[in-house]
Amino acid sequence: MSADRPNRPFDPRVICALDVPTTDEARALVERIGDALGFYKVGLQLFASDGMALARELKASGAQVFLDWKLHDIGATVEKATAALAHAGCDLLTVHARPQVMAAAARGAAGSDLKILGVTVLTSLTDDDLRADDHSLSAAELVELRVRQALEAGVHGVVSSPHEAGRARRIAVEGGSEDFLIVTPGVRPAGAAMDDQARAATPVSALEAGATHLVIGRPITAVADPRAAAQAITQEIALV
Repeated sequence: MSADRPNRPFDPRVICALDVPTTDEARALVERIGDALGFYKVGLQLFASDGMALARELKASGAQVFLDWKLHDIGATVEKATAALAHAGCDLLTVHARPQVMAAAARGAAGSDLKILGVTVLTSLTDDDLRADDHSLSAAELVELRVRQALEAGVHGVVSSPHEAGRARRIAVEGGSEDFLIVTPGVRPAGAAMDDQARAATPVSALEAGATHLVIGRPITAVADPRAAAQAITQEIALV
């Protein structure tokens, strides 16, 4: 990976999801994207393939790193795991948006630059899916509840679909947290396949709704020219 990335401008709102089976494939993708992007998501698939080593390499190259590991355990375990990850120098970490879990992660990250995000409702889930899981709230209602709980827990933001980003932004502003992060997966450029995303939106509409960051995977990583695809997206949102 190139070590001169800090000298290359990139839009930090776009996070490329390196959802590939191996760290070697992820490294190859980063090289192909080149200077078009500088923020990468390392998810569970890579977690099982030495993802922490890849995260450190990305940071050493000057990139920003989003650890999308969705921690969920008893508070003491989450706090200790978060504290260990905070020393890796990464930028974002996800935990499940449960009050005890978020509060524990906030304690574990205290004093570091690591920002904690509570995962509200997965973008692959519909209201019917939630009812099947014995939830009485709709996706939108459950996101609202978890945004309020995230603010109370003292974490830095949430992960939600673009469809709920606007309401999440209003709740955060009403709570006095104008810098609250709203990271949105399920972002698809116009004309792209929805794949397994049930609540998706275009990059521009997600940002206009209140998102601060866009997580985009296959529209960049599964095309013939990932660098050109990334450039097209950053150009599309340049005026937003």
